[in-house]
Amino acid sequence: MDEGALERALLSRVNNLVIELCETRRTINLMEVCGTHTMAISGFGIRRAVDPRLRLLSGPGCPVCVTAQAEIDAAIGIAGEQGVAVVTFGDMMRVPGTRTSLEHEKAIGADVRVVYSPLDAMRLAEAEPDRQFVFLGVGFETTAPTVAATVIAAQESKVSNFYVLSMFKTIPRALEAIASSDRVNVDGFILPGHVSTIIGTRPYEFLRDKYHLPSCVVGFEALDVLQGIHMLLEQVKSGPRVEIQYTRSVKPEGNRTAIQVMETVFEPGDAEWRGLGTIRGSGLGFRQGFREFDARKRFRIAELRTPNAKRQTRCRCGDVMLGVIVPPECKLFAKTCSPESPVGPCMVSTEGACAAYYKYER
Repeated sequence: MDEGALERALLSRVNNLVIELCETRRTINLMEVCGTHTMAISGFGIRRAVDPRLRLLSGPGCPVCVTAQAEIDAAIGIAGEQGVAVVTFGDMMRVPGTRTSLEHEKAIGADVRVVYSPLDAMRLAEAEPDRQFVFLGVGFETTAPTVAATVIAAQESKVSNFYVLSMFKTIPRALEAIASSDRVNVDGFILPGHVSTIIGTRPYEFLRDKYHLPSCVVGFEALDVLQGIHMLLEQVKSGPRVEIQYTRSVKPEGNRTAIQVMETVFEPGDAEWRGLGTIRGSGLGFRQGFREFDARKRFRIAELRTPNAKRQTRCRCGDVMLGVIVPPECKLFAKTCSPESPVGPCMVSTEGACAAYYKYER
């Protein structure tokens, strides 16, 4: 059977299960918590192909989208310091803070540079010892080990003008915030493939044990996503488990080497998520022994934030990332908010839910 026939067969099985399950319920809500899944579900047309009673919701899985407005303000504040360069991945440039963005600050003279890896940022620091370089540590458990390895390399090489502004967030604590929320109605989670390659599946077991919710780590091809959805629907029918569809990459124990590197440099701390607020223990701060690289201590971040920071827009990115609404339900969607003129981060990032709907589902 060719791939197209397999996809059609799986889609039929998914929709038959939805019909069966919806004899006793109105809808089934599954949430993906990975920006790559968000794009795959929209790009492959899966949302449009499944029975409409199966609702596929986007959660807080886009690293740019969950970066808090105050964190953007802090990065912009650092970029305004004399003799300092802020170094980041390109997708952070257009994310709006309270009043401006890194892209705008660069246009009016701030030293903001784009790199493709944290090691590139460290090499910039080595090449220009008279300037201070601050790399923006954004993302989840997927990117944190690489940044941690760079910090270890900087310490071993005695690079004293390199810092990291840690804005990392960890996925399991965000899932718990969603699972325990009265605002959110989720029947199961499509777990992230990339993050799970690092941490494995054991950190998700509370979803089954405490909240009795199905979960499944899923790959990124159309067949992967359809098979993962089918596995989740079988769990809705028979009982929750923590399963792996993406077995070619993910093991229950994860990648112990990457975890060890991450835990050598970072320790759990509180983190502010755009849309979810502060979640205890969901961030990564520097451990004793590596705090010389902590930009929060070097630049007194709290003093750099914009006073009374709260951008007043009608943007509902927070509700989108909680699955409370889908992007077209935001009054700004495809009107005053578009990829060319984004109001919120979900329209900025190529992995954002609003950007995915704008590109594939209008």
